[in-house]
Amino acid sequence: MQALETALAASGLCLRGVVLPKTDPITLGTDLKPEQGERVICLIGHTGGAFWPVFEAWHEAHPGIADPLDSWSKTVIRPIADAMGGEAVFPSDRPWQPFQQWAMAAEGLKPSPLGLLIHPCYGLWHGYRGAILLGAERSAGEGMRDGVKTGDVPVTPPLHPCDECAGKPCLSACPVEAFSASGFAVADCRSHLKTEAGRNGCMQSGCLARDACPVGHEYRYSPDQIRFHMAAFG
Repeated sequence: MQALETALAASGLCLRGVVLPKTDPITLGTDLKPEQGERVICLIGHTGGAFWPVFEAWHEAHPGIADPLDSWSKTVIRPIADAMGGEAVFPSDRPWQPFQQWAMAAEGLKPSPLGLLIHPCYGLWHGYRGAILLGAERSAGEGMRDGVKTGDVPVTPPLHPCDECAGKPCLSACPVEAFSASGFAVADCRSHLKTEAGRNGCMQSGCLARDACPVGHEYRYSPDQIRFHMAAFG
């Protein structure tokens, strides 16, 4: 795990957590099942915008590439997986793998009222860019980070920040009330983003509902990163 952390550091990505299939009821796609033994799922992602300057420099050097963030993630993670004798999988590729379930198992996270997984430290300002599947013999040893599972004993899940948030400002900040107990009204959100108010508001400064969450605001993405993600969504 230390070798994996070291290999990721230059990119601004990090090891977010580890899922041990023997102790977690996580389903792997049939194409990912090893012929023998068990695979350990090493989740790769970011906290805050640590990776953004590295990605921006790569993006400027590779203009015109479709899905640039996904492409960059693969250029970073695949060589590391190959060097470690593992297999890289990504949220953008079929067959879809249960990344959200892996994240909840690895870090004890739960969804916020917006549907995004909320971290007790980073709030809504974090993400997952891929995973490396390693054979159990390759991942054995000490040195796993706090917040991941070690051996057969799961780390105690953190308190869910939303349980202590009485006001739920995230649910009242959206101009078109796209978030509710019944889910996320994607069409209403996207329609608003095409209006003048949406173009000058959320598209420029980020989702008002996400920004209203008080947890981890010091890890909020930079304006350039926010506009990139909003353009990809809108």
